Amino acid sequence: SLDQSHVSDSQVAVKFENGNFKFTFPNPKNVSEFSMTLFKGHEKKEICALHLNKERVIPTSNVTYCQTEHSNSSTTFILKNLERKHIDTYTYCLEMFLPPPYIDCRLKETYLYIQEKEDCISLGLKSWIIIGLIMFAMISCVFCVVACCLRNKNQQCESNSHEYNSEYMPMAAVNVAKKTRI
Repeated sequence: SLDQSHVSDSQVAVKFENGNFKFTFPNPKNVSEFSMTLFKGHEKKEICALHLNKERVIPTSNVTYCQTEHSNSSTTFILKNLERKHIDTYTYCLEMFLPPPYIDCRLKETYLYIQEKEDCISLGLKSWIIIGLIMFAMISCVFCVVACCLRNKNQQCESNSHEYNSEYMPMAAVNVAKKTRI
């Protein structure tokens, strides 16, 4: 039978803080050497691990978006800047080496769904672009209408000024009338 004194079955705490997922594992008690590993996907690709022995703590990460934090009581894997492509099943395991007996990796899974923040930003950006284009079109239409009205008004004014201010047209008619009488 296994020595149960250092086997911890406490649940892993998964938190979402400041845009980051944090997997926090309680460290096993009375264990001098252990490893904690975080895997991604059904193919169990190792993305983050932490190995602790008496001399030192050795964190390893195979991806840029995973970091480890370690304290005397817990180990935390932090997943940062996640995008939709990171939606997957994440499996974590604890492996205990010393003192004997060796306890193999106990796999526990959790599924992470990441709602992409860019969707919201790009949706907002797209709506502002559409609003901006509509406003530009409306302002352009108003400008064109005003320009056309001013142009037409100027043409009317010019043609009206020719009709009313011209001294030659009425006089010419008067002169012609006078010549026919004589």
